[in-house]
Amino acid sequence: MSAEAVEVEGRRRALGGRTIAQPVKTRASAFGRARTMAGIGIKMMFFDKLKLAGTLFGVVFAVLLGNFQAGTFLALLGKNRMFVENAKVDVWIAPPGTRQFQSGKPLNDSQLNRARATPGVAWAEPLVLQAASLVLPSGGSEPVSLVGTRSPRFVGGPWNLVKGDLNSLLTPNGVIFEDSEREKFGGLNLGTMRELSGHKVQAVGFTWGLLPFAPAYAFAEQELAREILKVGPDKHTFIMVGVEPGVDATVVRARLQDVLTDTKVMTRDEYMKEILTYIITATQIGLSFGLSTFMGVLVGMITVALSMFSSVIDNMRQFGTLKAIGSRTVDLALLLFTQAIIYGVLGSLIGLGAVSGMVQGMRNPQLTPVLLPEAFGITTVAMVLVCLAASLLALIRLSRIEPAMVFR
Repeated sequence: MSAEAVEVEGRRRALGGRTIAQPVKTRASAFGRARTMAGIGIKMMFFDKLKLAGTLFGVVFAVLLGNFQAGTFLALLGKNRMFVENAKVDVWIAPPGTRQFQSGKPLNDSQLNRARATPGVAWAEPLVLQAASLVLPSGGSEPVSLVGTRSPRFVGGPWNLVKGDLNSLLTPNGVIFEDSEREKFGGLNLGTMRELSGHKVQAVGFTWGLLPFAPAYAFAEQELAREILKVGPDKHTFIMVGVEPGVDATVVRARLQDVLTDTKVMTRDEYMKEILTYIITATQIGLSFGLSTFMGVLVGMITVALSMFSSVIDNMRQFGTLKAIGSRTVDLALLLFTQAIIYGVLGSLIGLGAVSGMVQGMRNPQLTPVLLPEAFGITTVAMVLVCLAASLLALIRLSRIEPAMVFR
């Protein structure tokens, strides 16, 4: 018999034959400990309803402000590149230095013909874009951005039509206007006659939501637009190119750039990226919305961190008790991280629901924040990470708790 067995037997006999309970030398499994600590964390969360509401408010506030600011930025970006995004054009030929969708140094017929002769080009069409002035019945005037698109292809022509169709532009002196500006334009209706930059025109259709940062788009057949804008038949604002089926647009773009060295040639995606880069780097829009979004997330993070830290201070003896009965810092971390994940997920769901309701309630052609489907997943993951980061402050305080405090 081993020495340890002899000692145990001796002690048993000394106690009148009663068996002595042996100390437990094994710990619960990692999964069991994690489940236990997660359960304690959840009960602690929902025990103090007021603190729970305050912490959730911080997360919801961050989600609301962050998504609303990001959605508004996307809406403003959409206004700047709506034409490039919606026109069915593979490659754009623009004046040198072009960074936005606006008129610049006019292109000419020589450039148009060279584009048409470039291998891989299926078609090339000119586009005219300039500001025009619409005379109102009251005697005043309103500016419009008049687009001249050529039949029968009507590339770059109107989209989002709510009245009329593309062939309406073949009506003598026919112009398609923006529906949301009808009252502003003096009560326009189908067939209404107006004077546009000294030329009599009639409304033959209406679009919805074609409101860039510039005045609202209006569309006319190109010959009529040139006559109204007094632009010669050999002068073009842009040249739009469609590539042959199966041909890479970037390859055609490179060929066109080699031929048209005095222009700026971009694929559709490159043009949209150029506009985005311009807005972020050359305007205050990107800085303003980026800063406000960051501040919203920062305020939410601070609120969550302070709430969780306050919860630790209020429950110091309880945490000390957990340490006294064998809980390690990693166990307490599981408790706090469980709370952080619940705060992040629950707060994100509430905040995203509120943002969705606000976006639907604000829907209008002037400016509606854009809430992308991807925002739901990105926001939830981001807020969970923010809450986990905030919980580290509380964890640092917990790591310094002495188990002996519960006996003082």
